[in-house]
Amino acid sequence: MKIPLSPPDLAKLLGKSLGDVGRLIAHISPLAQGKYLHWDELRHRPPPEGLSSEEWWLALSLGRQPLLKELPLLDKDGRPFRFATPEPVLVHLHHLDRDAAGEIRAPGTAPIWESRERYLLHSLIEEAISSSQLEGASTTRRVAEDMLRAGRKPRDSSETMIFNNYRAMAHIRALKEQSFTPDAILELHALLTEGTLEDPADAGRLRTSDDVKVVDNRDGRILHAPPHHQELPERLLRLCAFANANEAATPFVHPVLRAILLHFMIGYDHPFADGNGRTARALFYWAMARSGYWLTEFLSISHFLKKAPAQYGLAYLHVETGEGDTTYFLLHQLGIIRAAVGALHEYLARKAREQKDNLRVLGASPFLRSRLNHRQNAILAHALKNPGEGYRIDSHQKVHGVVYQTARTDLLDLADLGLLEKATQGRALVFYAPTDLDERLKRMGSPPPAVPETQPK
Repeated sequence: MKIPLSPPDLAKLLGKSLGDVGRLIAHISPLAQGKYLHWDELRHRPPPEGLSSEEWWLALSLGRQPLLKELPLLDKDGRPFRFATPEPVLVHLHHLDRDAAGEIRAPGTAPIWESRERYLLHSLIEEAISSSQLEGASTTRRVAEDMLRAGRKPRDSSETMIFNNYRAMAHIRALKEQSFTPDAILELHALLTEGTLEDPADAGRLRTSDDVKVVDNRDGRILHAPPHHQELPERLLRLCAFANANEAATPFVHPVLRAILLHFMIGYDHPFADGNGRTARALFYWAMARSGYWLTEFLSISHFLKKAPAQYGLAYLHVETGEGDTTYFLLHQLGIIRAAVGALHEYLARKAREQKDNLRVLGASPFLRSRLNHRQNAILAHALKNPGEGYRIDSHQKVHGVVYQTARTDLLDLADLGLLEKATQGRALVFYAPTDLDERLKRMGSPPPAVPETQPK
């Protein structure tokens, strides 16, 4: 990855332009063509007529100065990071305030929290897999998903990484009312990295050397050298104080921006020997849940970060080469969160369509429509698309958040109706989707006539 070019010295640019400020005034704005661009991006675009690229940058910098506020978070040279809230940031925050803290409905017009266990499991699995793959886990999605749904033990380090991430995300949901402390962050890191580090002692402790660097995997070039390891305890305390600050703190930082900045600082400080990215993203979820953005529980930001990892790294580099302006990273992450919210809406719409398709298939049998519950309908909808799929009682129990006996009854009932095929695998019962399930459903008629009760003598 190419390190972005740092902007030209503003004092020198201003000195050159003092005699001709009038040409700049019409172009003073924080945005270039509606975007908050880094100098390395701006210099490749044609400047407004009559201006050089450097003069255009000066006009933008003058427009940003009133917006930029200092944060109580420091770079490795002790200078405060800064942030701004230009219009694109405000637009993103408006949508997230509306969409991530309001009501969203699941298929069948029920609010999503009425089926929360099903959707939580989907998001937990997606985030666990994607976040781990961002840091090198190499198992296939199908294998990882089967492991998590069935609750089996991981077989290798990649599966262990995903399993740990799954446990940690579930752990965060129990922490969301608690304040951030260094000990809690270290505990979270230990949970994320157990059994995956070269030195097991590194799990849950700050790094003890300066050997950790962020490098380009293609050529080994150092992209970022984090702060000295001896500074990390104090920096972590400072970060926790920032995370716990309320809205009366100065400057005011919107809760979503505060959560993103937590993510940024863990990536910047790289306080651990390994697992920094997983920890940073987990802390983001914790901060969002703590601030009442409940819908974040159902999102996977790592799924979208994984689609363009270079842009993720570039967002960090834009801050480091952009005079500590974290707005570049904030905008990148706000776009990612918005994409994740959109994907959740699409997922729910797809589930609604699948439910309608399933009901059409079942429509030939009024008996089944009244006979099956929503959990059994969900299994049949999945089974119709996945012939040969196996369903275990404990997995069905976990997906729908019911007791073991209820899950067992659901599956046995479907087997008794001939809609699943029952088999024994070791000591466990497994229920398989028959390849001709659609035909079986179509053939399914009314129930046999009821046997009349014996008349009393």
